[in-house]
Amino acid sequence: MTILYKEYKCSRNAPLSCDRPLQTSQEVPGAKFCLECGFPATLARNAEIKGSRGTYQVIDFLGMRGLGRLYSGIHMTDGQPVVIKEYLLPSRCFNDEETRQRKETFKRVAGVSLADGRNQNFRLIHPSEAIASSLGEGCYLIMKGVEASQTLSEYLMSNGAMDATQGREVLNQALQTLQFLHTQKLRLPSNQVQQGMAHGNLSLDSILIQVEKNQQFYIYLCDLAVWESLFEPPTVQPSKPQPQQDLAALGLVAFYLGVGGTVDRTSGKPLNPKDIEQFPNSDTHLKQFVNRLIGLNAPFENALSARKELLQLPKAGQSSSLAASKEPEEKEKGWRKPWIFLGILALLLLGGGIWYFLKRASISQKPEYGQWSSLLPHFFDVADVPIGEFPYTGEKDSTWSFILGSRPESDRTLEEIFSKPKPDITLSYQPSSEPIETVRNCKTQPCKANFAMTSFKLDGELESKPIAYDGLLVFVAHSQKNSNLPSSLQGKITLEQLRKIYTGEIKNWQELGGPNLLIKPYAPTEPEAVRQFQQKILQDDPQLIASYKVVTQPYTEKTEKTIQGIVSEFDEGRSGIISFGILSKTWNQCNAYPLAIGEIQPLLGSNGQKINPGVNLCNKGYSLDVEAFKPDKTGHYPLSYSLFVVYPKNNSLPAVGSKFAEMLTTRQGQCLIKKAGLVPLQAIPENDITTNACKSLP
Repeated sequence: MTILYKEYKCSRNAPLSCDRPLQTSQEVPGAKFCLECGFPATLARNAEIKGSRGTYQVIDFLGMRGLGRLYSGIHMTDGQPVVIKEYLLPSRCFNDEETRQRKETFKRVAGVSLADGRNQNFRLIHPSEAIASSLGEGCYLIMKGVEASQTLSEYLMSNGAMDATQGREVLNQALQTLQFLHTQKLRLPSNQVQQGMAHGNLSLDSILIQVEKNQQFYIYLCDLAVWESLFEPPTVQPSKPQPQQDLAALGLVAFYLGVGGTVDRTSGKPLNPKDIEQFPNSDTHLKQFVNRLIGLNAPFENALSARKELLQLPKAGQSSSLAASKEPEEKEKGWRKPWIFLGILALLLLGGGIWYFLKRASISQKPEYGQWSSLLPHFFDVADVPIGEFPYTGEKDSTWSFILGSRPESDRTLEEIFSKPKPDITLSYQPSSEPIETVRNCKTQPCKANFAMTSFKLDGELESKPIAYDGLLVFVAHSQKNSNLPSSLQGKITLEQLRKIYTGEIKNWQELGGPNLLIKPYAPTEPEAVRQFQQKILQDDPQLIASYKVVTQPYTEKTEKTIQGIVSEFDEGRSGIISFGILSKTWNQCNAYPLAIGEIQPLLGSNGQKINPGVNLCNKGYSLDVEAFKPDKTGHYPLSYSLFVVYPKNNSLPAVGSKFAEMLTTRQGQCLIKKAGLVPLQAIPENDITTNACKSLP
């Protein structure tokens, strides 16, 4: 191990972890250096650190982690708690040019985020700000809302070795984070984008553990080598970390967790991972897996393949062989025949079960489900969620107001589920006529609404994250009479034809190849639907909107009642009504036929093909084509739009909106959204929909 800061004559030969710099700071107000060896003293209480996002005040010294010192602190603007990590570039170890270069690099690389702007939490501690002092010897990382502060090393000291089940869960979560880190396109603070990154610094001290009340725990990775290594002595030759090194380091971590530490308590010597007898023998499958991670046996290709094998490991004490034991030769032949028959029957049943299982598993492994498998499983997996009670808003009669009343789980509405997504947070929905303005006016706590649910993405001082897709459906009566309007129109209509119908230029279905029947354009009452229609069809043209208001008849009832009225008037031989409505309210019915826009039909039949006017919509079994709603896809449905969580950019406010968006984009959240009638952001395997994979946790 490299001896740090040997230029300082510390009596303990470890200036960074020595208690004398702390004593100096406490005993000599304003002291900058240790009275014994001259090493930089710890930061004094109430010391202030100025960054680009505000000023931070030191509250207390917490200890050392990795190559830095930790302090509790607050953001002085809003009083929010922070953890400050101080790194040092002592003048006896680094010359002026080395210090300058490392400070500049630190500001460019200290922190990673997804390049596409998503804020998915893969249990990787993200610094909120990196500060390099222009005068002193320190650099500082600011971390907000860090729930997990105990390292695995500290956990072992307090609790002793982990059992096999706990060890497996640590590996599972850590491998999932490494899979994310190694494969995603990442952005550094300098805006440099790169494909994947190795952690490079995995150890018991760079993995944090957060233990819940029910003894469930969550694992977080911190202190990446890309910035941590900047504070190693100049004599250390820099090297580029590789993903394989992360797997080997994680294997060592698992080994130490199993034996309860890094040192033999009897001899005081470092433990040797190659001595397999030291590893507990209660779970031979885990032992073999850890050997492969370390590299003692055939190594894994990557974190994904390692995690897949981990999840498929037999339980402790369970044989990995499925072969049945042979019948003893001494059994009488009269007993053999019925047993042979039963064995064949059992094999047939087993084979059928395996076929069914593999078929279900193969569904989840299809390419279109790749994004689904990478999502966090449940609300509980989202970290750093603010604690407390928070109101949020949305437009009256909007998509969100509608779906909250649905029951994706028979015993609870969606509003009941979302009001308490985690035990320590309560969300109350309060619809408003001006939800965006309500959120924009949220400057300080308490707010009238911390975030809003809306289908309109806004720029400027508000942030927005998509959580689902919705859209408009244009529909006509689905009659089985000879004058079947959907068939006459070949099941489709163009945007230009819609524009002319809703501005009075086209007045008879005969002009579009339909029956000799007057067109009567109707519109729903929901403001969200009307605004989307005016934006997408009328292009927000004031003259076209004025004509639309003259021609269009608003329904006095909401969309659900509108469909019934259309069918009634058509069957009575009256004018041929056309109307539109919010997709989540209209697609799952059989009285009105949803027209394709051009060639794009967003509904799929039970055979996976686009529906047509000859289909019997009342037979159900049809679904929404998720791919048609993605804006960057060929064949994009032109009347689709995203549903956003919109919240202030103000970093001094609790991150309620962004965390709620993260929860809604977990597998649990997306599943609930799909069951409520919205279109999820990615395709979901049907077997996950029909099992408990989508069930919310109490």
